Amino acid sequence: MKIKFLITILLITISIYSQEEQTSFTLEEAIQYALAHNYKSINADRDIAAAKKRKWETTTIGLPQINAKIDYQNFLKQQVSLIPAEFFGGNPGEFAEVTFGTKQNINASATLSQLIFDGSYLVGLQSAKVYLEISENAKEKTDIEVRKAVVSAYGNVLLAEESVKILDKNIATIAQNLFETQKTFENGLTEEENVEQLQITLQSLKKSLNQTKRARNVAYRLLNFTMGRPVEAQINLRDQLEALTLQYLDMGLIEKTFNVESNIDFKIAKNNERSQELLLKLERSYSLPTLSAFVNGAYLGNNDEFRFLNKEQEWFGTSLIGVSLNLPIFSSGKRSAKAQQAKIALDQAKTSLTETEQKLQLDVTNAKINYQTSIDSYETAKSNLNLAERIEKKNEIKFFEGIASGFDLRQAQQQLFRYQQELLTAMIDIINQKTLLETLLNE
Repeated sequence: MKIKFLITILLITISIYSQEEQTSFTLEEAIQYALAHNYKSINADRDIAAAKKRKWETTTIGLPQINAKIDYQNFLKQQVSLIPAEFFGGNPGEFAEVTFGTKQNINASATLSQLIFDGSYLVGLQSAKVYLEISENAKEKTDIEVRKAVVSAYGNVLLAEESVKILDKNIATIAQNLFETQKTFENGLTEEENVEQLQITLQSLKKSLNQTKRARNVAYRLLNFTMGRPVEAQINLRDQLEALTLQYLDMGLIEKTFNVESNIDFKIAKNNERSQELLLKLERSYSLPTLSAFVNGAYLGNNDEFRFLNKEQEWFGTSLIGVSLNLPIFSSGKRSAKAQQAKIALDQAKTSLTETEQKLQLDVTNAKINYQTSIDSYETAKSNLNLAERIEKKNEIKFFEGIASGFDLRQAQQQLFRYQQELLTAMIDIINQKTLLETLLNE
């Protein structure tokens, strides 16, 4: 009975877990899942957490510091000093051997230190803030790349699924045509070449179907990997390719004004410029004096044997307070050379920022053109497909009426198959091009 009870509990647990594990996704749900579970996104979050700790680490340099130290010494053989013997009533010119101090001693001390002024510390505080912003920008950039990757992977799965459906439908149609043509040939009413042409078409379609199914399996695994799921996990897509394409048709996006400062690549380049500015300030700060203060207290115990834990042990206290001022005076031009290097690096960062701004302007222009082109290609592909279906249907009727040859029918079928794939490709291109444009515009 106990075993049966345990098995029941186990099955219930598995059932509950399977219900909680999401396996069906729309595109937006897949994106949100990936932003939380993608491996790069997870590490980018950790980079931000580490940057926050580093910022606090830098801040603590200017806060009071307390350090304690205990030194224990045991002279296995004490140092012998020679003292003129006449100090002790001996003969002049002779020396007496003397040892000073006790064989063992303990010195316990504590020091409170406080940084009063350090130019590099002030720059360090600013740098820590910029470093955190860099980590946050890197996270934003990672999320954008993850979103683009999920859109692409999700679209590839939909493309593969639609391709399989179309190929299955085409194979069924050609197989029926082949069956009817074979019967016609057996009755001596058509040529064998017509049968062979259909056989070639059917074999080509079956080959394409097998290749597409293998590509579909890879596409599912890639989508799982991009989302941060086990590659072999079960996943179902709730969006349909055609419906998704219509959602991604937005002509108003082409008229959007581009604000370069909102683009993540510009933010990264701007932060790089700020980093180089701070590096220059840091190198210049090394020419400024530094000032710190400290308070020290200590207790010293001496004994010839280890009796420091006894109540009778005497301890002698000492304390002091002081300040330390460091004045950089002359470095043979080292500080100047390093500052000049930092200035050159800053100039390079400014040039890179200008280059990034101009390149982004060009990228947005190209992205708008490509998005418009993808929409035009989609409309053209739909129109061409409608025409190709009508042409193929006419040639099929002519073929069975004996007016058109098997070669003519095959040409019409190949044209139809090509435009079917062109339409699917145009749909995917709209989705990808809109995603790219949205990324550049920070929509």
